[in-house]
Amino acid sequence: MAEEYAAKMATKSLAELLQYVTARYQYREDAVLAALDELARRGQPYAEADALRPSLEAAVREQEVQQAAARQLSEANDTEVVAEVATTDTALYSPISITILSVFFSMLAGGILLCMNLFRLGRVRAMLGLILFLVVYLVAGTQLLMWGIMQQGVNPFLAALIFNGGALAAYLLWFWPRYVGATSYRSRSLLPPIILCFLVVWGLQKMMPYLMKQQPKEVQREMEQLIKP
Repeated sequence: MAEEYAAKMATKSLAELLQYVTARYQYREDAVLAALDELARRGQPYAEADALRPSLEAAVREQEVQQAAARQLSEANDTEVVAEVATTDTALYSPISITILSVFFSMLAGGILLCMNLFRLGRVRAMLGLILFLVVYLVAGTQLLMWGIMQQGVNPFLAALIFNGGALAAYLLWFWPRYVGATSYRSRSLLPPIILCFLVVWGLQKMMPYLMKQQPKEVQREMEQLIKP
């Protein structure tokens, strides 16, 4: 800044230089100092230059300290912003992945993926809220599902589709926009969850005959009717 004012004062007339000094309270202190230096260089030193310099130089030093502090604060803020962006650019399961597992396997599988996303983003309260929703939905929804199938003769496949679709709508229309939103992320591979789901389904199929044998006769007959083609 001092070099800029020195070059600027070199183009000023003697009257303009004196204006900077006599009306110094209207100008920056470093500009006034540059005007005093230019007057001295031209052999027209200002009479009170020696008395003015200490206060002007002190004011310039204070300005430089304040500017340096402001730059450091700005750089620190920029660093924090970059760090925040970097931490949010994490790997998450996409809405498409959640939809695939909810539709083709179970709404519980899609809910687990969304819970993992919320955990990785550090949104613990949102994750607990989702877990509470899953528990309530499973308990109430299962009862309603069984009532529709057993009492109203609703097609089991259609009932299961509606059951999973209701939970999926809550995931995509409420939980995702509210707690994930426009967060920058990389899509995680869906292959491991799909493999795990197949293994769970396979295990349940293997255990189904044993579980049916443990149930009362009436329950066994109802379950057999449900799984009949």
